[in-house]
Amino acid sequence: MTHLHVHRFGPAGPLRLLALHGLTGHGKRWEPLATQHLSEIAVAAPDLIGHGRSSWAAPWTIDANVAALAELLDHQATSPVVVVAHSFGCAVAMQLAAARPDRVTALVLLDPAVGLDGAWMREIADAMLASPDYSSPEEARAAKANGSWADVDAAVLDAELDDHLIPLPAGRYGWRLSLPAMISYWSELARETVLPPNGTGTTVVRAARTSPSYVTDRLVTDLRERLGPDFRLTTLECDHMVAEAKPADVAALIRERMR
Repeated sequence: MTHLHVHRFGPAGPLRLLALHGLTGHGKRWEPLATQHLSEIAVAAPDLIGHGRSSWAAPWTIDANVAALAELLDHQATSPVVVVAHSFGCAVAMQLAAARPDRVTALVLLDPAVGLDGAWMREIADAMLASPDYSSPEEARAAKANGSWADVDAAVLDAELDDHLIPLPAGRYGWRLSLPAMISYWSELARETVLPPNGTGTTVVRAARTSPSYVTDRLVTDLRERLGPDFRLTTLECDHMVAEAKPADVAALIRERMR
């Protein structure tokens, strides 16, 4: 089994909610949502491969994460779970639902980054390679505060730096992740989308302030055609970090899928 470092929140016992972070993230990001808004629900939030304290060993693919998560669910869940996922995590979540419909009952997909333009992904990967780290924690904080974390509470942003920013050689600072894995994952986001199976209740949240939008018209159309009345699209007035900016709204959407 690929080693996944798993953050557990809520009561002990079989998990009911699996939470998957986005690219460059980590599982502990889900702690405020889990502890403040879903405290009675057993939640598992793993660091995905190449992230945080999970294995950084290749392969760095959606498929490898799906295999590791399926084994996690086989060990920690006694019945199908709801999966809440963000950005890159949504591609993993949909493929997990397709591969193991016996383990996934519903999906809540927060600003999914799925089936994106390959040229755009190359631009993002090139930018990360050119500037992968920071001169100081202050520079790292400013990069987030002036970007997709602009509408996230300052205390949540501070916790992100405390949990995920680490010193690097030569006095630089970077996120606790494998840079080669991240570059590989940007390519994975240009893959053909794997849709969840019929009957999978699926909520997609589009972040209104993400520009350009990650949620493509094609994804919405494909999900609506596949799932029919089991599909719901909603828009929240926030930037890309949906769970951090709108935790109460996200918790309500999760509860709807847990009924």
